Parts: sequence; structure tokens; C-alpha cells
Amino acid sequence: MQASYLPSIIKQFGYYRLLGQKTFDQLSEHELFEQPDPESNSIGIIVNHLSGNMLSRWTDFLISDGEKPWRKRDEEFEDLLKTKAELLASWNKGWDCLFLAINSLKEGDLEKIVYIRNMGHTVFEAINRQLAHYAYHVGQIVFIGKMVRQKDWQSLSIPKGDSKAYNQEKFNMAKRRQHFTDEFIDKKNES
Repeated sequence: MQASYLPSIIKQFGYYRLLGQKTFDQLSEHELFEQPDPESNSIGIIVNHLSGNMLSRWTDFLISDGEKPWRKRDEEFEDLLKTKAELLASWNKGWDCLFLAINSLKEGDLEKIVYIRNMGHTVFEAINRQLAHYAYHVGQIVFIGKMVRQKDWQSLSIPKGDSKAYNQEKFNMAKRRQHFTDEFIDKKNES
């Protein structure tokens, strides 16, 4: 199982990164920073938080606590990013840090213990914790994007009403071993 875990998890993280990017592509700069009310987070604020979390968790991943002393978590929830360019730079900086760390891992690292706020996790557990956290926030980003674009939203999965045709296409193919994200990544590379 360990031999397939790292390649699979790398693809999972890439999938969530792609969902965020496809959402950003559909939104104007103004829409990325809209807040329905002062207590709600804009996409810009969520991106700022994700980037801060990624930089803290994945910098020196195997050798230092995932909650770095230099992290200013409360500031991540302030409206600090002002332009789409800043948002994309912050987004990419966080993901680049994550992929640099995770691509350097070996199978033998997976049972090592890493700490987040002095709480020990196996590397498996720490990776799964972060995957769940990022999926949660990317889901928020996609939901906000869909709410903002309404009828102009371009679905990032199977569009409503297309399940039957989608399933038929898949069942017409031979059985195969493939990661579910491959078709999304392949489509991205085609464009």
C-alpha cells in the first residue's frame, strides 16, 4: 500500500489545486474578494489562509513543528490580498511549498512522527489531515465561485443532468487501473 500512497496523494493534492485554479479562471478580480457580510470569508481570504497554512505545515516538514513561530494565523483571515495577481502568487507559493516537501518524501518516511502544535502524527496522518483541511477550503472556494457566477458557472465535475451520459461513456470503456484524477489532469494538459 505504501508504494501507491505517495503517488496517489500527490495526484489528490494536484486535483484540489486544479479545482481552485479553475474557479479563479471563471471569476473577475472583484468577485475573488467579495464578502457577503463582514463575518464571511472571501475567496481571497481563504486563499491567504490556505497559503499561510501550507507554508507553515510544509516548510521543514520532517524536522520542525508544523505550526511555525513565524506564522501569523489570525492575519490570514484579514483582507490582505488586493489583486488577482497577489491571490495567484499566494496560492502558488503555498502549493509549491507543499509539492516540494511531499515530492521529496520516501516510503520509509511515512511512519515517521511529525508534530503540529506539539501533537505527534505519523507522516501518513499529517498528510491526510492536510488533505482534508485543503479539500474543505477548496470546496468553500468552489461553492463561493458557483454562487457568484450562478447560471454562468461552468461545472468542474459532472454537470447537472449529465450523469447518465457520463456513466454510459465510462461503462463503455474497458476496465482499467487508473487514478480518478488522471482524466482531469489530462484534460488540463490538453488545453
